[in-house]
Amino acid sequence: MIVFRARRAVVEGAERPAAVLVSGERIEAVLPFDLPVDSPSDATEVVLADDEVLLPGLVDTHVHVNEPGRTEWEGFATATRAAAAGGVTTIVDMPLNSLPPTVDVAALDTKRAAAAGQCAVDVGFWGGAIPGNADQLAKLHAEGVFGVKCFLLDSGVPEFPPLDTEGLRAALTTVAEHDGLLIAHAEDGDAIRPASGRRYADFVASRPPEAEDGAIATLLRLARETGARVHVVHLSAASALPLLAAARADGLPVTVETCPHYLALTAEEVPDGDTRFKCCPPVREAGNRDALWQGLADGVIDMIVSDHSPSPPALKHLDTGDFGTAWGGIASLQVGLPVVWTEARRRGHGLAEVVRWMAQEPAALVGLTRKGRIAAGADADLVVLAPDEPYTVGELHHRHAVTPYAGRRLTGVVRQTWLRGAPVDGAPRGRLLRRGES
Repeated sequence: MIVFRARRAVVEGAERPAAVLVSGERIEAVLPFDLPVDSPSDATEVVLADDEVLLPGLVDTHVHVNEPGRTEWEGFATATRAAAAGGVTTIVDMPLNSLPPTVDVAALDTKRAAAAGQCAVDVGFWGGAIPGNADQLAKLHAEGVFGVKCFLLDSGVPEFPPLDTEGLRAALTTVAEHDGLLIAHAEDGDAIRPASGRRYADFVASRPPEAEDGAIATLLRLARETGARVHVVHLSAASALPLLAAARADGLPVTVETCPHYLALTAEEVPDGDTRFKCCPPVREAGNRDALWQGLADGVIDMIVSDHSPSPPALKHLDTGDFGTAWGGIASLQVGLPVVWTEARRRGHGLAEVVRWMAQEPAALVGLTRKGRIAAGADADLVVLAPDEPYTVGELHHRHAVTPYAGRRLTGVVRQTWLRGAPVDGAPRGRLLRRGES
C-alpha cells in the first residue's frame, strides 16, 4: 500500500487536503489529510511538499503518434515518455498519419502490434471514417476503438481522404446504429483559399472562421437527422460557439474540445516565417482567444486536449518560412499542462477547473471511468505538480523538439507522474486500452 498525503489535492472538483490510499493499481480510499491509516508494515508514505499539489493523471484524447509508417515523425516510445513528463497518463491515438491508417480492423491490429511493449503510459485508439469504409465502422467499434474520426476537408495525407456530405451522413447513420461516437475535423474546404508565403496574416485569412462555422453547421444538421453522437475536435473559431450552445440547449449529443495553442497563443504574436506556429485550423487573434476562454467558463467547450501533431523539422520548411507548404501541426504533448495553467491562473481559473478540462472531461468522452479523477476505485494515475514554480521550455522528450513553445517562460512544473500505482520511469508499463474496459 502507498499513502499519498497532500495538503492540496484536486478531489471531487475542488482543492482540499487529502490522504490517498493506493492498493496495487487502484485508489482504495480518499481520507482526511491527517487521519492515521491502519496500513501494513511495508506500506510507503509519500508526503507532498508544501508547494506541491496532487492531481489525477491527465487524459489526452487527441494525439498523433504516427507509428507505424511515419515513425520518423513521432513514435509510441517518444510520445508516451513526453506524455508522462507532462503529467499525461492516458492518450488516445489518432487514426492518421500512420501507415496504414486505422480504417479497418487489420490496420488496428497493425497499430496495436506496433505499440505493444513501447508505451510509458496507457494508450487507446480512434478508428477512422473515410469514403467507402462505412461497413468497417461497426467492426472497429466491436474491436474496441473509442470512436471514429473523419475530416470534412483534405486531411493533408492522401491515404485519409475527407467525407463529403453524403459520406458523412452514411458514417453518422452507421455510428448511430451502434451508439458509437464520430469526431470531426470541421472545416469547410470551399471556404478556404490557397495560402503561400511568409506572412502569417495571409495564412490566417486563408482559413477564415466561416470555414469552421459552415462545417460545424453541417455536422450538427446531420447529427440531428441521424441521432448520432458527435464531437468537434480542436475548435479554433469562437464564432461557432453560439451555434454549438444552441445545439446543446436543444439536447443534441455534441461535445467540443479546444487546444492549448488556441488558448495561449495569438495571431498577433506569430512572427512572419515562423512556421512552428502553423496548425489547421489556425491560431487566431487575441479577441478570439478570450472568447474561447469564455466558452470554457460557460461550459460550451468541454475539454482541452493537445492535438499533438509533430513532424520532422524539414517538413516545417523553417528555411523558407512558407506557411503554404509547411506541415500544419503543433507539438505540445509534454507542455500542455503548464501552458494551460499559466494562462488559466492569469484569468482567475483554479487547478480544479484545469483538471476538469484536461482529465475528467476527456476521460468521460471516451468512457474511461477509472481515469481522470482521484476517487476510490479509480486507477492510481497521479501527478505531483508544483503550480507556482516557473520554468523555461527546454528539453523535450518528443522525437523532434520543434515547437512554438521553445524558450517560452511558463509556470507549473510536473515533479512526478505515477501510472497505476507506480512511478513512471520511462519503462514501457503502459497498457493498450479498449473501449468498454474501464
